[in-house]
Amino acid sequence: RKQFGESMTNEVEKVIGLDFEKLKIASIVQQGELNAIINAKPKEFKELLNAIIGIDKLDIAAEAMKIVNKEFRGKIREKIGYDDTHVEILSRELEKNQKEITDSRPEKNQLETRQNELQNEVDSLREKVETESPKIDKINQLESRKKELMTYAKEAINEIKQEITENERKIHDCKDCFEHANLKEDLELKIQKIDQAIEETVKKIQEMTIQTASLKEKQLLASKLQLKDNKCPVCDSHVEKLNPLFQEEHLKKELTSLEHEIIEKGKERDMYNQKKKDFLYKVQNARDAEATLRAYSITNKEELEKIQKEVEIKKEKIPLTNNGNLLEMSQIDSHAKMIFESISKLDMETKGFDEDEFTNLKKSVVEKQNNLSVIHQQIGAISEKITKAEEQIKKIQNSISELITVKEYVGKLDEIQLNIFSRDGPVATSLRSWALNTISVKASEYLTLLNTKIQRISLSEKARDISITCYSKSEMLDLESLSGGEKVSVALALRLGMASLLGASNLNLMILDEPTTHLDAERKKSLVGVLSQLSDISNAQTPMQFLIITHDTEIFEDSSVEQIYKFESTEQGSLVTAL
Repeated sequence: RKQFGESMTNEVEKVIGLDFEKLKIASIVQQGELNAIINAKPKEFKELLNAIIGIDKLDIAAEAMKIVNKEFRGKIREKIGYDDTHVEILSRELEKNQKEITDSRPEKNQLETRQNELQNEVDSLREKVETESPKIDKINQLESRKKELMTYAKEAINEIKQEITENERKIHDCKDCFEHANLKEDLELKIQKIDQAIEETVKKIQEMTIQTASLKEKQLLASKLQLKDNKCPVCDSHVEKLNPLFQEEHLKKELTSLEHEIIEKGKERDMYNQKKKDFLYKVQNARDAEATLRAYSITNKEELEKIQKEVEIKKEKIPLTNNGNLLEMSQIDSHAKMIFESISKLDMETKGFDEDEFTNLKKSVVEKQNNLSVIHQQIGAISEKITKAEEQIKKIQNSISELITVKEYVGKLDEIQLNIFSRDGPVATSLRSWALNTISVKASEYLTLLNTKIQRISLSEKARDISITCYSKSEMLDLESLSGGEKVSVALALRLGMASLLGASNLNLMILDEPTTHLDAERKKSLVGVLSQLSDISNAQTPMQFLIITHDTEIFEDSSVEQIYKFESTEQGSLVTAL
């Protein structure tokens, strides 16, 4: 349905040669428009005229120009961060940066001068520090060497004391060893002899023990062989006298004598064993003495006497090196003497050196170096500020140069917008002047055809208003003095003049929608009369046709209206009735 409607609209526009927007102005008078033409304020009438002649299109073009300008400025801002409205701001920023450079350079020069002075002072002080620095090292070496000598002397004394103690122990352990060691061979010979004597004694005791056993057996036999009545108890033969070997008394005496000898021999054996034990003890002492001499590597008494003399010499040295005197300490040995010579040399090289003055000298170097660093930072900050300002100046100058071109271009766009597209510009003013003149001529022609006392209408633009002036043959007529019919004639003539401005003369058709709204009864009658006259004008090539849409049917009474149709809304749809 929508496509059908659009197609139909296009066909109608082709037939009548006007689109709907132009048709509305050329042939359609909307509700209240006639009354508005006469009674509207001059400014409102001007807006109506602007709409009729299309000056509102200039407003659209002007808005488009504003958008173009805005977008163009936006592109420029995207590119360089500014637009042509910022030229003055950039100029002030340029002056600010130039002033900053002008103010900063003298300050930088002063700081550089002070920097050079301080650098010379620091170099001079550093040279002194470099000259004196080895002395502080040598002082440290001197103290270190003194401590080394004292430590070495202490250790050497302890070693000497330890050697003395060891040698005294050696002397103590070895002094009687030679006497014992020399008895060893003699004692070993004596032990051999005692061993032989013990062996012989033991052998003798064994023999006597055997004899004792034999005698006891004989004694037992003898007790059994006792003569009874001088007769043998075995063979019962007569015996004068028994052999002493079988005499119990004799055997008893021999047995007692033999046992006594065994006891004596046992005592002799014990005596030899005791002597052997004593000799073995002495031999062990001799062996221990030899082991002690071997352990201390002593082979003769002369060596022991030599050690004794060394101990006495070392004992004499100890008191001399125990009082903290470095010179005396240097006499301990060659190494102590070498350390003392090094101490003497360092003492000569550091003579007159003041460690406090050297410390103050280093502090002064550090302090001035810190000041120099601060100045260096200040110079760096100022240099950076100058560099940034110079870069900013270059950037601003380039921006200003480009923005001047932009400003010229935007100025031309503004000039085009003001002179061509502005509704108050020369183009719009000229267009309105032409339109007002054309409408005035056409409206005057229509009024002449209506045979009113008004012979001419003049539309003129003053400031922002459009005024309507009516003229009779001899005078200018006040619009308020006109009758209702005359005012309707003027309004209709002006509206027809506006329609003809759009080239609607060939259409000769006008539709009026509720034209009587806001009109009193007299003006309503006058409107119908004027329309009747226009449609009945005999000298017109094509009669003018008017279609009036109204609820006021009484206005057509006693009028020469050609045809009236009544439109009613019913349930079946719109009902059209010819009256």
